[in-house]
Amino acid sequence: MKKLTLKRLSDVTKKIFNALPKHLPTRRLLSQKQTRVFIAIVTLTLLSGFMFVEVMSAVQTSLTISNTGTITTAGVSVYWDSACTNKTSSINWGALDPGAQKSVTVYIRNEGSSAVTLTQSTSNWSPSTASNYLTLTWNYNGQVINPGASVQVRLTLTASASVTGVTAFSFNIVITGSG
Repeated sequence: MKKLTLKRLSDVTKKIFNALPKHLPTRRLLSQKQTRVFIAIVTLTLLSGFMFVEVMSAVQTSLTISNTGTITTAGVSVYWDSACTNKTSSINWGALDPGAQKSVTVYIRNEGSSAVTLTQSTSNWSPSTASNYLTLTWNYNGQVINPGASVQVRLTLTASASVTGVTAFSFNIVITGSG
């Protein structure tokens, strides 16, 4: 496909105009100078239409990303509810548009016999490039969690506005209690 340039568009417009039957009013009534002006106006009108379509294409481009992630824990358990009765084993982030973020609230309980602090990381990204465009953060501030106690934590997954090449992804969230 040839690149669309102003010169090429003007040439195409001239060919179309010259292909019109000579008896049409447009062809009969225009002088050579008026014909050039007419072709220029038609060319610019067509070009602005193509530019509008190009701009609208850029504005309306979007990508939907869906995911189901798993949670691996060490020394702690993760729950959906504050009573710690509904265990969380995976998070379905659903569709996530570029530049958007989604959050889920979970409750992390210390299942051990000594106080712990938590760390969070991710692993097993699929595709591996997804980790370049997706970031998992949380609002845990490092407080000590006593045995049997729990803390409410909001996990937030953010997609870069420039995400490319990722239409679906998965990864593991690793939460470790140490102390």
